[in-house]
Amino acid sequence: MADRNERVCVWVPLQNACADFAKAAEGTQGAEHIIKMHWHVACRLVLEGGFHPDRVRPHPPFKVQQKSRRNLLLFDPSAATGSEATVFGGLKTKNIDVAVTIPEIGPCVAISMKGILNAFRNLTNRLEEAVGDCTNVHIAYPALVYGFMHLIRGNREGTIPGSAAHFLQADSKTGSMRTADVAIRKNGQLSEFIRKYGAAMERLTGRRDLRDDPSRYEAIALLVVEGADKGIGNLLRDHPEPGSTLRFEEFFATIYRQYELRFVYGAPDLQSLTRRLEWDPESPALHEVKFEGFDARVSADEG
Repeated sequence: MADRNERVCVWVPLQNACADFAKAAEGTQGAEHIIKMHWHVACRLVLEGGFHPDRVRPHPPFKVQQKSRRNLLLFDPSAATGSEATVFGGLKTKNIDVAVTIPEIGPCVAISMKGILNAFRNLTNRLEEAVGDCTNVHIAYPALVYGFMHLIRGNREGTIPGSAAHFLQADSKTGSMRTADVAIRKNGQLSEFIRKYGAAMERLTGRRDLRDDPSRYEAIALLVVEGADKGIGNLLRDHPEPGSTLRFEEFFATIYRQYELRFVYGAPDLQSLTRRLEWDPESPALHEVKFEGFDARVSADEG
């Protein structure tokens, strides 16, 4: 695997990452509107997932200190990098937004992220990209646990909010938001573009075994983020609808479960390398970092 130097990873709460995405202060070009979600996920894989920060790219602002068989997680911004991983693919190399790599084994977990702010009629193109990326990586690494997160700005039908005036344009006839840019109708339902996209993505998730279809992800999450000025950045809990396989609440649990089945239980002789860490409850980082919405992976036995 290789690295590319970019901005340095910092701890970003989920709410802040979503708000930064929805505001898109830098516009829609590049990855600026979603980079903080990359950092949130990288940090979360350490705090909640128990992966050693040295194995995560971009490297989160943490380091580990072992003391009497205890794993103390320390908050250390100087340890952070902004580099993302580049992995070999079956067809071409692929830059991965967040990845976990065990040097003796190779990449084990990969999470790609996309964010779309408008022009939802183009979601079909995103679907084709997602299928191609997943297939390419799984051909080279069939055991790799691959997750895909797609953030969608919840633009509400009607007047364009002030927070989106710099990248959304009004319909020349109605003066309201253009149909292609609407994510949520006045009745509270998702637009047809997004409903169709979600239905297609549900068929691409749930890969359970390394011999399964390489075009399917182990987990996919569709995050619809409030686009109105009031409450901007809040996750809309009604979308996707309850019971959907694209619900964000199940995303990380699925990633961890599939990792355990393949790299821990599936290879008992390698557990010394693959076992996820548990953080000592007295770890300084757990008291310095203000996180909510998930639990840190802590050990039950402090001794």
